[in-house]
Amino acid sequence: MSSIKIIPFGGVRENGKNMYAVEIENQIFILDAGLKYPENELMGIDVVIPDWEYLKKRKDDIVGVFLTHGHADAIGALPYFLMDFDVPVFGSEMTIALAKLAVKGHKEVKKFNDFHVVDESTAIDFNDVTVSFFATTHTIPETLGIVLETSEGNIVYTGDFKFDQTASTGYQTDLARLAEIGSQGVLALLSDSAGAGITGASAREKDIGEYILETFKYQKGRIVVASVASNIMRVQQIIDAAVKVDRKLVLSGEDIEQIIDTAMQLGKLKLPKDLLISMEEANDLEPDQVVILETGKMGEPIKSLQQIANGDNPKFHLSDNDLVFVTTTPSYAQETEVQKTKDMIYRTGAEVKFVSDDLNPSGHANQNDEQLILNFMKPKFFVPIQGEYRLLDRHAELAEEVGIPVENIFIVNKGDVLTYKNGKFHVGEHIDVANTMIDGTGIGDIGNIVLRDRRVLSEDGIFVVVATIDRKNKKIVARPQITSRGFVFVKTNRQLMKQSADLVEKVVQENLDQKEFDWGHLKQDVREKLNRFLFDQTKRHPVILPVIMEVNQNSRKKVSSQKNEESEPNKQDNKKKAKRHSGRGRGRKHHAKKNNA
Repeated sequence: MSSIKIIPFGGVRENGKNMYAVEIENQIFILDAGLKYPENELMGIDVVIPDWEYLKKRKDDIVGVFLTHGHADAIGALPYFLMDFDVPVFGSEMTIALAKLAVKGHKEVKKFNDFHVVDESTAIDFNDVTVSFFATTHTIPETLGIVLETSEGNIVYTGDFKFDQTASTGYQTDLARLAEIGSQGVLALLSDSAGAGITGASAREKDIGEYILETFKYQKGRIVVASVASNIMRVQQIIDAAVKVDRKLVLSGEDIEQIIDTAMQLGKLKLPKDLLISMEEANDLEPDQVVILETGKMGEPIKSLQQIANGDNPKFHLSDNDLVFVTTTPSYAQETEVQKTKDMIYRTGAEVKFVSDDLNPSGHANQNDEQLILNFMKPKFFVPIQGEYRLLDRHAELAEEVGIPVENIFIVNKGDVLTYKNGKFHVGEHIDVANTMIDGTGIGDIGNIVLRDRRVLSEDGIFVVVATIDRKNKKIVARPQITSRGFVFVKTNRQLMKQSADLVEKVVQENLDQKEFDWGHLKQDVREKLNRFLFDQTKRHPVILPVIMEVNQNSRKKVSSQKNEESEPNKQDNKKKAKRHSGRGRGRKHHAKKNNA
């Protein structure tokens, strides 16, 4: 009997960041390596990726990373993963092309080239495990589900999917292949739950394309379309609509040009030769002749729309009669940001329209689709994945409705180890799996303490106290200076500032008068007493930063010598004028005689 473990490192009880490890005997298969965009409380964080510290102890057992599609929630963490694990990467032609773009943008792994293109007819043998694939429908071409064939039955990972009978070539689900996998016997199914809350039918991509075209037809001003850069299907619909209404297209976003070039080279995107123009050329045209496709940083357009509405985009500004047309479906975690963005856009005089206001453009399976794939697979055990807890719970109920026993359904958390033993799965040990936060070039160097400080700074501001002391003579040299940012307006709170300076002066002097002087105790004492005083006066807790400087540290005044860049003859003359003691060897100090002038 095979030893099987399933460990989610992300993608459960959250949106995005999909990554699952399936351990069969001593081989570990990594299914997707995605990121998620930060929620509101993660201040300043760019993206969040899984924590794979546990895998570092097992790196020799990892046989590869298997990708389902090319969106950020499936491939976004891949560059960071490859920094720690030199393993092969498998995916469809389009997925691998986008994965290469993602990896190329990180200098630490830009030379990595162990990529392998697979398709729905590929089967790869890894000792006693065979990995095969099946085609599914999503908003990007060549999306694949993954099958791990074991002696105990198939372990199936759907990735993102939905059923759409009008899907074009490259986006179609292979229903016969699904039936074949189910007939072989499915031990465990890991299935997409992101659409478990969708009770009605999802909009067909054909209908979405027609809706975009109708919107373009009846808009008289300029159109700014917001979309996810890697949503190739949506980008094609925008291109088609622009052509039909005789508008030129401007690309705005960090990733969109590379993604379009890649998709065109692979034949996944059709773009008329004279359609694209620059922003400068667009400014010379009438507004009703222009469409601007805005995809933003990392393909996420909402933040970018905020910058445009604030006037922070140097290339163009919103104005009256502009339409901001959002064709992406933001996650629930971004709902507050979406409403804020709408308000900001309306303030500019432009209008806002969301596809999701009239249609359900989701790329994920609705409730009927989820039950359909359950009936295709007929799994013995079921693990809902890819969604917040309420969606996983609803998906579990849908599985019960089609006959999956409740004891065979597992709603897992990150780090739960789902272990197969004696013919049954059970949640055994648990490993610590946190979030790894990316902020600029920093990877995982931002933790809860830093986030807490950022939150406090944003809520109550900072209070900086600078005092200069003479520790030898036990006195304060200069009265404490106070600087405040984001706490109170100094000019209208002079009395508060004076009282704070008096308190600091008193606390510092008390510490100087003590027999045993301790720097740490002094700063902590200032921080605690000042914090108590400020809260009594304002009911606020700013970040208090005491800066204590010391003078007269040494009994003799030292004058450091400057580097002499004069010529050799001048050096000899200078030696006659002044005696200098020079130390040989790196790191020694140079001293000059005390100058009494």
